[in-house]
Amino acid sequence: MNRIKWKIDETYNEKSIREFLKKGKSFSRRILRSIIYEGGKVLLNDHQANLTERLYENDILVIEFPEEKKGPWMKPEKIALNIVYEDDFILVVDKPAYMTTIPSIHHPSGTLANAILFHYLENGLTNTVHVVTRLDRGTSGLLLIAKNRYCHSLFANLQRNEGIKRYYQAVISGLLFEKKGIINKNIGRKDGSVIERIVRDDGKPAITLFETIKQSDTHTLVNVELKTGRTHQIRVHFAALGHPIAGDDLYGGTRDVINRQALHCHQIKFKHPFTNETMEFFSSLPNDMKDLVNGN
Repeated sequence: MNRIKWKIDETYNEKSIREFLKKGKSFSRRILRSIIYEGGKVLLNDHQANLTERLYENDILVIEFPEEKKGPWMKPEKIALNIVYEDDFILVVDKPAYMTTIPSIHHPSGTLANAILFHYLENGLTNTVHVVTRLDRGTSGLLLIAKNRYCHSLFANLQRNEGIKRYYQAVISGLLFEKKGIINKNIGRKDGSVIERIVRDDGKPAITLFETIKQSDTHTLVNVELKTGRTHQIRVHFAALGHPIAGDDLYGGTRDVINRQALHCHQIKFKHPFTNETMEFFSSLPNDMKDLVNGN
């Protein structure tokens, strides 16, 4: 959605539009600049307005966002898309394994973002894709998308305050005998590597909660909750315990039983940034991970 409308209440009576947007609606300076200088509009009671103008109770304020620029690889492609939920502001998608989230030099097409852009095109939306909770290519499950830059900034504020809860299921190598546990180990970049992370004292704080759900003769299924959001956090933490995720050959797992890291985002929970409604979504464990823990 490229426009948002508010009816002003007594709280912001005689306050400026700028104050309402910055203090009342958490508009950043960058977003305000983009509206003013990149083709957006500020409409007060259907007339174009300046940010310094005063608001009065029952006024109608409308913000129209400018058309968003897209990167060179951000092109629509007709790819199947499993949409779990959608409204004017957000999109929740169930991503399959082996699909990259955002195009890159290594995966310039066929990504989730390409599929979403085609969906937007079919529905008359010109925005680019704003990923709130990204998943690695080999990880499956729920992924949250904001439909414009402003909505994405609100979700960023939520993330900083632990307002977006993500729960994963992982099949790890070996038998984990603790029923529940907390992994509290700092994570940082491995020296000499752009991609790989390791547990290191000088890394950033990282906390992972887990609960054992089921075991086969060789693997353990765990529920995982992230308290922080470090790159590869779950993968690094279980590798540090000596129980790498099955199929995760970057961190010590083997691909003799599954051809990707056996990691799935099965639940996501957050407060909607516009309606304040608590939103919660679930995704079933994929068959390749079920087979692993069932000993197939």
